Amino acid sequence: MTSGSRAWPALAALLAVPSLLAWWAPAVLIDWQPGLAVSQPWRAWSAAFVHWSTLHLSANIAGAAVLGALGAVAGVPRRMALAWFAAWPLTHAGLLLRPELAHYGGLSGVLHAGVAVVAVWLLARESGRRRLVGAAIGAGLLLKVIAETPWGPVLRHGGGWDIAVAPFAHASGAVAGVLCALLALAVPRAMPASAA
Repeated sequence: MTSGSRAWPALAALLAVPSLLAWWAPAVLIDWQPGLAVSQPWRAWSAAFVHWSTLHLSANIAGAAVLGALGAVAGVPRRMALAWFAAWPLTHAGLLLRPELAHYGGLSGVLHAGVAVVAVWLLARESGRRRLVGAAIGAGLLLKVIAETPWGPVLRHGGGWDIAVAPFAHASGAVAGVLCALLALAVPRAMPASAA
């Protein structure tokens, strides 16, 4: 495994391990709160570590593990891991568009960003079956986000969850992931060959 391909699972671990450690922290100190976005901007990072139930935490840790493995198998390079890293706080900053979501926590929005980055990478840089896999991942992500109707109520109950789900966070993550991935793909082309 190259250092570039190790960056992706390392970032997945960076999301998962602090989530486990933060389980015992008071959520109100680190969750996303739109009224504190300017005075406490670090919440755009720390909100990912907050989980509202054991099921919520377990599902997101499992998601981070699967996404880490997907990126490693796909050979996602370091610059795409950096795109995912950049999408992390942007995912939560996007929640400013839904200020009625007074508190938010969890990895799901950032995981949606990671899925979007992998899909963009496979579509833009691979061919054959790997490109088809990227198209299927991207289409699945788009259909999931649309089916959740993120423009509807800010919180949804049910669907097998013991917490309320914030579909807009998933949409925000997917959009942040696509934008950061496209930027990461564009930057090397804009640089001189000797700097790439």
